[in-house]
Amino acid sequence: MLATRVAAADELTTAPDETIVVNGVRPARPLADVPATVRVVGRAEIEHSPARFVDDLLRTLPSVGTFRRSSSAIADPTSQGLSLRGIGPSAVSRALVLRDGVPANDPFGGWMYWRSISALDLDRIEIAPSGASAMFGDFALGGVLDLVSRPITDRSAEVLVAGGTQRTARAAARVTDLIGAFGVVLDGDVFRSDGYAPVAPSQRGAVDGSAGSLHGTAGLRVRHRRGDSTTHLTSRWFRESLDAGTLLTTADVETFTLGAGYRLERTVGMVALELFGGAQELRQQRARVTTDRATATLASKQHTSARNVGGLATWTQTIAGRHALVLGVDGRYVRGTATDVLSPPMIGGDTVVERSAGGEQRFAALFAQDTWHASNAIDVSATLRIDGWQNRAGTLALTRGDGQRTSAALDGTDALQIDPRVGVRARLSDVVSVRGSAYRAFRAPTLNELYRPFQVGTVLTEANAALRPEILWGAELGPQFVVEQIDVRATAFYNLMTDAIGNVTLAEPLANGATRMRQNFGTARIAGLELELSWRASPSWLVAIANTYAHSTVVEAPAAPMLVGKRLAHDPRYRATGSVTYTGALDVSTQVRYLGRQFEDDVNTLSMGAVVLVDARIARSVGHGITVFTSGENLFDRRYVVGRAGVDTLGSPRTFEVGAMFATH
Repeated sequence: MLATRVAAADELTTAPDETIVVNGVRPARPLADVPATVRVVGRAEIEHSPARFVDDLLRTLPSVGTFRRSSSAIADPTSQGLSLRGIGPSAVSRALVLRDGVPANDPFGGWMYWRSISALDLDRIEIAPSGASAMFGDFALGGVLDLVSRPITDRSAEVLVAGGTQRTARAAARVTDLIGAFGVVLDGDVFRSDGYAPVAPSQRGAVDGSAGSLHGTAGLRVRHRRGDSTTHLTSRWFRESLDAGTLLTTADVETFTLGAGYRLERTVGMVALELFGGAQELRQQRARVTTDRATATLASKQHTSARNVGGLATWTQTIAGRHALVLGVDGRYVRGTATDVLSPPMIGGDTVVERSAGGEQRFAALFAQDTWHASNAIDVSATLRIDGWQNRAGTLALTRGDGQRTSAALDGTDALQIDPRVGVRARLSDVVSVRGSAYRAFRAPTLNELYRPFQVGTVLTEANAALRPEILWGAELGPQFVVEQIDVRATAFYNLMTDAIGNVTLAEPLANGATRMRQNFGTARIAGLELELSWRASPSWLVAIANTYAHSTVVEAPAAPMLVGKRLAHDPRYRATGSVTYTGALDVSTQVRYLGRQFEDDVNTLSMGAVVLVDARIARSVGHGITVFTSGENLFDRRYVVGRAGVDTLGSPRTFEVGAMFATH
């Protein structure tokens, strides 16, 4: 469910060219010594990337996938679930996203509001793509991704302004200062765009147009140091409005989060405490569109409201110079309700005109980890976690056309999970090292999956209050070769996901018209190989290529036998990237991405073809702290399908942007 970092980003000191990571294992330690596969995207990569949003940047890493291949610039906020190495892509994330160690996934639905993250305030992104529930609990079924904020420094300011095609405009700012024992950071980001028409031209009708969007986000961080202790406070606000490009189809989100933490370091160890909470409001409209897409009428208005609070405490101590021990406890409470106001074509006495369902979830856990530095050549990490999970107070209320209202209590669920993980790093020589790990992980169904039906295009998917947690058993193993400026990695992985939750196609539609339903359909096997190579040809040139092959297959499906042998939906077998970056009088970054063929549906009848995308960015410093830049995405204007839910929707066409960055330190 959650975990804490034992060292804040602005309190880590490193040797030149040494990367300290806080994911994969605790406590924070050099990346080269971590007995787990961890990928780090540093500040330089973030600055030089052509991507405007964090999710676009992440999709350049072949182990990373979002449910839809479309950018969050126009994607529905509930469709941006994160998956790593092909472990069950869905709108609900099967990887935990942390913001400075605190969960950032929507607590009701598990998806991620990527546009709530201002890239200007990110120092680095750490990705550990393997089952991580032993340390992080729920949502870390397929791994964990931590968005680490930039350090708080002396007085400085940065401002970015940019605009481009599709009548796009964005601005971001970050101000930081040190005032005695206090450090303060303010950051903000706004974006607006008329967007593009996502519905395929051959299917487009009078009700279809451009998908415009508008968002704003703001954050405040305050840190206070006194002797051996550090206290911090964080607040963040986010608002997004999206026109999906079809008449009467919209989405609006607003979130507010608060966090507070305390850390005390003494010779007897370090104690870290963290409290957090937040509120989320999601409103959506869905349309009923005629077959010729000439007219549309309102089908439903949905309002999802959620509240959550959580906390954690850890104690960290180094014993005998060789054992780094972490003991921790954490907990979280989530409550939410989804209310649909329906507009059926005809209303009778028994017609449902309003549906409201929701409940609450409680999580509590104990965890322990020992990282043993056996020798200069061997590091071993062993982790064990016990999670208790409850789903309670579930209700379903229906209002019918004659005004009659009924309410029914839904059965609750309890589960106890015990998740171990063991990892080893062996340095065989100055050139070769090997990493391997084995793990068990779990993910409890979200309130969204239990209670909230949803519609994409013309496809309605029903909720299921009887869902059970998913379980993942897996292992990874691979070598790393480092020769001067060349770094080569290969990692083989094998995973079995039991009681897997999927949107299963029904033999017959339900009474409400739903053609799919969330179900624990059975067991899926996800196995594959990651290959990465980076070459620092000179201080100015960096070349990198990477490929992830992930073969996902349903091997057992008692609830849906027709799925056996089928691939998981939205899960391409191949993802590959290549990039060349030059820094000098001009900063130039180019990247090529290959996304393999995948399927929209569980029965593999709706195929979405492979595509190659090329992006680039050029920047130049003109003095006085000013840098000007231009960037382009999908430079060859490739047309590719990102969804086939009753109507084909397309990814973003070629886009260009020009802008300037001003920085003072």
